[in-house]
Amino acid sequence: MASHEFTSVRSPRIKGVRRLAKRTFRQRERRFLAEGPQAVREALAAANGGGRPPYGGGGNGVLEVYATAEAMQRHIDLMDAAHTAGVPTHRVSLDVMSELAQTITPQGVIAVCEFVDVPLEKVTDVRLAVVLSHVRDPGNAGTVLRTADAAGADVVVFTDASVDPYNGKCVRASAGSLFHLPVVVGVPVARAIDFLNEAGAKVWAADGGGDKDLHQVADDGDLDGPVGWVFGNEAWGLPEETVRLTDGAVSVPIYGGAESLNLATAAAVCLYTTARQQRRP
Repeated sequence: MASHEFTSVRSPRIKGVRRLAKRTFRQRERRFLAEGPQAVREALAAANGGGRPPYGGGGNGVLEVYATAEAMQRHIDLMDAAHTAGVPTHRVSLDVMSELAQTITPQGVIAVCEFVDVPLEKVTDVRLAVVLSHVRDPGNAGTVLRTADAAGADVVVFTDASVDPYNGKCVRASAGSLFHLPVVVGVPVARAIDFLNEAGAKVWAADGGGDKDLHQVADDGDLDGPVGWVFGNEAWGLPEETVRLTDGAVSVPIYGGAESLNLATAAAVCLYTTARQQRRP
């Protein structure tokens, strides 16, 4: 348990942590903030050897934890996990927590973590992969990451034109899944697709206007083997030049009157359909 309490938002240490809200500083220091008990719990579990990406990326995990006195009492399990992992914990006042947090109603605990992404070349044994191309909304990106984790994906690739996976909203939306599976950052979409092809995967472009029906693709057995899914921008989807690099554009059938599905929902349908096909007897 921390003995000293940080009470001034002007503290150089607090300022140093707060600046990780900006992408420039995150990339410079290769550190980011995991806010809220769920994210901190999963980060500490990874630091303690549970569920970390198996490719040697991501440094040593959690560097330090900041929490209010009330949060320390409420989340004793987190403080114990930090102690087990040898992670320093620091008590902070409510004012300081409000300065560090990126949410309107902070939950009182934040961890400073090292980047967890891995080089694309270190990813092996790909059976289900996700490529995010020009995905700009951090909430959507984090939700897709969480869905990919739940569906048993082996890797999620954030291409060079997509949102930063260490954006605070993206980290929160992933609900800890950022710490569960390999994440690749900053590669061109063409390189990601080439890599998956070389790994023996069929690569499909998820597109509401695609000429292939998801259920028909599944019935034809084209989701039974290794598969990569490319998901595009929330507003304008995937450019034609990207679709041409894949094995085809696949649409999720809509049986009601809805115009379309949002990115996260369409991704969930595609990924779970694939996971089911790959797990059939």
